[in-house]
Amino acid sequence: MSDPAPHLLIVDDDERIRGLLRKFLARNGFLVSVARDAAHARRVLAGLEFDLIVLDVMMPGEDGIALTRALREALETPILLLTARGETEDRISGLEAGADDYLPKPFEPKELLLRINAILRRMPEAPPDGTAPKVLHLGPVRYDMERSELTQDGAPIRLTATEVQLMRLFAQHLRQPVSRAQLVEDLGRDGGQAQERAIDVQITRLRRKIEPDPKQPRYLQTVRGEGYMLAPD
Repeated sequence: MSDPAPHLLIVDDDERIRGLLRKFLARNGFLVSVARDAAHARRVLAGLEFDLIVLDVMMPGEDGIALTRALREALETPILLLTARGETEDRISGLEAGADDYLPKPFEPKELLLRINAILRRMPEAPPDGTAPKVLHLGPVRYDMERSELTQDGAPIRLTATEVQLMRLFAQHLRQPVSRAQLVEDLGRDGGQAQERAIDVQITRLRRKIEPDPKQPRYLQTVRGEGYMLAPD
């Protein structure tokens, strides 16, 4: 039996864009629901689970960044933000709020499709039955490499899809520096300084979850001129 099609939620106040994206993504094998604003999205999310949320930043009332920040308090669902071209601060603020990626408007629908598929590929797969867990110790924090789960004193710490992929990449290169350019490539993004800056934001956010003092990182270290390195206990 084949796996069910991923279910996407499109949140945009522009009815034309909602309709176009719904038709395009449905033609490419997704189940698609839509919401016209943050309040509508909250009602939809109260009754349904989604594999990914595509969320416009510029909406009347509660904007996309504020909604992302609120959703991250309870949901691990990946979030892709649609941002106005040139609004770099909106993109960085969105990543800091918990978004997994962003796509500047205007965009080609095929690029949106590529971004969505890249995010969905980052989601952790269930570990094989009977596999002994491999656990990294980061002070009071534990990272189960097989399950892609982060806990502190037994309590789960929510990771976004991008943070899961970052932990996977660093776990594959323990105590070895990984360059920002390599992280950009492995996360399936286009190159450039803007994307490298986005990686820095994701690293900062991840440090808040695994470091006793994120401003003086002990485990996720910066290696000058080479990139970042994970060094567990």
